[in-house]
Amino acid sequence: MTILFIKRLLGFRILLCKFQLLNLAILLPVFCVIPSFTFAQTSIVEASSKPSIQLAKSVEGTLNITDYLVSEKLDGVRGYWDGQRLLTKSGKQINAPLWFTADFPDVVLEGELWIGRGQFELVSGLVRRKVADDNLWSKVRFMLFDLPQSPLPFEQRYAVLQQLAKQSSSLKVITQISLSSEIELYQHLNRIVSEGAEGLMLHRKLAIYTVGRTDNILKLKLKSDADAIVIGYSEGKGKYKGAMGALKVKMADGVIFEIGSGFTDIQRQHPPQIGSLISFYHIGFTSNGLPRFASFWRVRDDEPLQ
Repeated sequence: MTILFIKRLLGFRILLCKFQLLNLAILLPVFCVIPSFTFAQTSIVEASSKPSIQLAKSVEGTLNITDYLVSEKLDGVRGYWDGQRLLTKSGKQINAPLWFTADFPDVVLEGELWIGRGQFELVSGLVRRKVADDNLWSKVRFMLFDLPQSPLPFEQRYAVLQQLAKQSSSLKVITQISLSSEIELYQHLNRIVSEGAEGLMLHRKLAIYTVGRTDNILKLKLKSDADAIVIGYSEGKGKYKGAMGALKVKMADGVIFEIGSGFTDIQRQHPPQIGSLISFYHIGFTSNGLPRFASFWRVRDDEPLQ
């Protein structure tokens, strides 16, 4: 009886060990997968977060123009290539065709998605689509203007960009030029604006990439522009009775005012929705801090639909 009991006990323990080994064999691949899965999930979250980008200030006062490289300010949609995906400046993924980015280098690039002067609405509409339109995307170029993660000064980053752009037909570098004086700068500004350009960008040649608002990169236009949120409407008068007469808007600094010019008749019948972001032109500010001669420019609908 005792010997029989011992044999049964040993048999049970052997069976138990086999069961435990079987469980371990089943669970081991799961344990191996978990770290990889967790890492992949984290990478997606990080890639979808808002990129840390450099922001320009406006030209104020005099400057030594020989310290800068000058380029056209393109009226496109700002893009950020994180080495794997094309994102907007707010971190939303742009649904570009796979062929468009297939040959992009595996380094972080910054630029403008651009078709041509005066084509902002076409590009912004394209970027917002959930399904890529191959025909329209064939007209787009990712116009490179910086290497955010490079420690080199801008003049050298520009040279590196010219080499990287050779890897893909979708890439092109925004041309940078040197000018000798402010007189030459403003002559150049007037000429390209008359040809349909938006303005100029000035990059300090020896500056490293700096996240946030910085005077290492400056924008120069014949008139200023800014953004505001639509918070209400005023009814029109005369020929515009029954339609929108002015937009009531609020700027990021809390300033509230109305914009009553710059609209087409169709836009007055179908004004931008409350809560939408719009851009407007103005010429300086009043003594009360309100934009002077504010004029509607466009709705900023350049983010992909989610």
